[in-house]
Amino acid sequence: MNVGIIDYGGGNLRSVANALRELGEVPRIIANPAEVGDATHLILPGQGAFGDCMERLESRGLVPFLKDWIAADRPYFGICVGYQILFSNSEEAPGTEGLGTVPGIVRRFVDEPGLKIPHMGWNSALAKHGETQVWQGLGSEPYFYFVHSYFPDPLDPATVVAQTTYGTQTFAAAVERGNLFACQFHPEKSQVAGIRLIRNFLGI
Repeated sequence: MNVGIIDYGGGNLRSVANALRELGEVPRIIANPAEVGDATHLILPGQGAFGDCMERLESRGLVPFLKDWIAADRPYFGICVGYQILFSNSEEAPGTEGLGTVPGIVRRFVDEPGLKIPHMGWNSALAKHGETQVWQGLGSEPYFYFVHSYFPDPLDPATVVAQTTYGTQTFAAAVERGNLFACQFHPEKSQVAGIRLIRNFLGI
């Protein structure tokens, strides 16, 4: 197994790389398709805005490559914006197309009295389909660390493996389909539960 971390020039690479090293893996940093080599698993740790992320991926020739990788059902783990870009578009960046590999749209939290946006801090993720491949051993409602103002709204509820509620709004905290897993929270910052999630994705 060879794990690659996609570097589009704006993601949180160091924390994810450290989490992988804790699991005994030596990640490869990938900034363009030519650097993929013999990578078997890809992780895209997002940080920042939907539109900026897509623009940077496009400039590095990574958009068609990622579409082909995911279409072939090769292992992909999207984190935060790396999750959001799987969808068709986002309310954060009208007119910017995402990868479109998961049907749906990315929405902004609706303002509520007393609700702080961004949603920042620890919150639970309620399992929707029991112990799926990546959710094994996490229990029915583990806690993870979130930092975001937007969240994906998948069209197919069967892909949603965990939901989180913030204020009165419930959103898809994670999706899983074949060898694709993606989540809105940051497993690399979520201590034991986050490390277990990454371990499950890698199958080690």
